[in-house]
Amino acid sequence: MAFSLKDIDDTQAPLLEHLIELRNRLMRCVIALAITFAICLYFADDIFGFLVRPLTQAFPAGEGKLVYTALYEAFFVEIKVAIFAAFFLSFPVIANQLWAFIAPGLYAREKKAFLPFLIATPVLFTLGASLAYFIVMPTAFRWFLQFEGERGGLQQEALPAMGEYLSLVMQFILAFGISFLLPVLLMLLNRAGIVSREQLVSARRYVIVGVFAVAALITPPDIVSQFLLATPLIVLFEGSLMLMYFSEKKDAEERAKAEAETGSVDEAAPEEKDPV
Repeated sequence: MAFSLKDIDDTQAPLLEHLIELRNRLMRCVIALAITFAICLYFADDIFGFLVRPLTQAFPAGEGKLVYTALYEAFFVEIKVAIFAAFFLSFPVIANQLWAFIAPGLYAREKKAFLPFLIATPVLFTLGASLAYFIVMPTAFRWFLQFEGERGGLQQEALPAMGEYLSLVMQFILAFGISFLLPVLLMLLNRAGIVSREQLVSARRYVIVGVFAVAALITPPDIVSQFLLATPLIVLFEGSLMLMYFSEKKDAEERAKAEAETGSVDEAAPEEKDPV
């Protein structure tokens, strides 16, 4: 049986029913987030250990340590880790509830146009977060640790705090994950008719400058991570232009086909005779 999407619902549900449905779906999202938070809190040490691994690899073998300067800092780090991980685990449920709420108000062609973006969003975010974790963070941490040594007769040593390190890791992951959603944003703007491929091509030089400016703002203040973020963003921008080209070409072919069919129907229709 072929996959098909139903058109917009014909029911005229009262506003109160919509609000009740919205409340129920929000409650399901909160319950999913609470359950995943409880699970992640139980495994918070393991999750934080996974996040610490890039820093461990950056230090020489057997060296390096994490410290906490406030008595409650380690506890709140575990809470933040659990919330951070719970959001990612519960995202499929949240996205499903969001889609179930807005889908009845969309036409079938709008659902077909929107579904690929809903699927591409977690995939692109995961790619960006993976790039940050496996490549960018180890590279940046090794660069940061190069500043260890003797300065003015005193030993300069890196003693990262748990809370500051977690904030840095979250900044890396969120910055790269959200930035990798650039193709989704551009394609949505293009499908909505807000921007065209020609406009983006003509503004390419400004986009490149803007990408480097954004990378400088949302990444830690080092040239390595800024360059490692800006480079894939430019590649994603060029890839979005290619997708827009094929999308616009396909739309033009469909419009031409529809116009040709309409014209053939009009020619085949018999002419009406004037009444005598």
